[in-house]
Amino acid sequence: MSVASVFAAPAAAAHVAVQPAAAGFYTMSPGRLGSTTAALVALVGVVVGGLALARSTGLSRPGALRGRALLALAAGLFGMLLGGVVAATADGGLGTGNGLGGALVALVVGLASMVLGGLGLARSRRTG
Repeated sequence: MSVASVFAAPAAAAHVAVQPAAAGFYTMSPGRLGSTTAALVALVGVVVGGLALARSTGLSRPGALRGRALLALAAGLFGMLLGGVVAATADGGLGTGNGLGGALVALVVGLASMVLGGLGLARSRRTG
């Protein structure tokens, strides 16, 4: 056994210990929980924004369209902010269980929610 192999073994072991471990399939890591929450909130924003654009006049009071549009904007903004935080703090790449995939979905769905909310808000201002 040479002196070089004695010093090389702990260095290699330390390098392996620094690697982030992938989460199990059913493990709910904080990143997964955050990205799932962000995606669901943004999805609620998309549904509410779609309802604001649909203008179901028989079922809603006059100010409901503006309220729905603002709710869609707020939900989309929250989904994008939380998804951005999860994406920025994810240790590994896609498939490691850190929530990066869900965070990217939350960013896209949150953007769609904000667009629908903005369109609904513009329509509610135009129609009174």
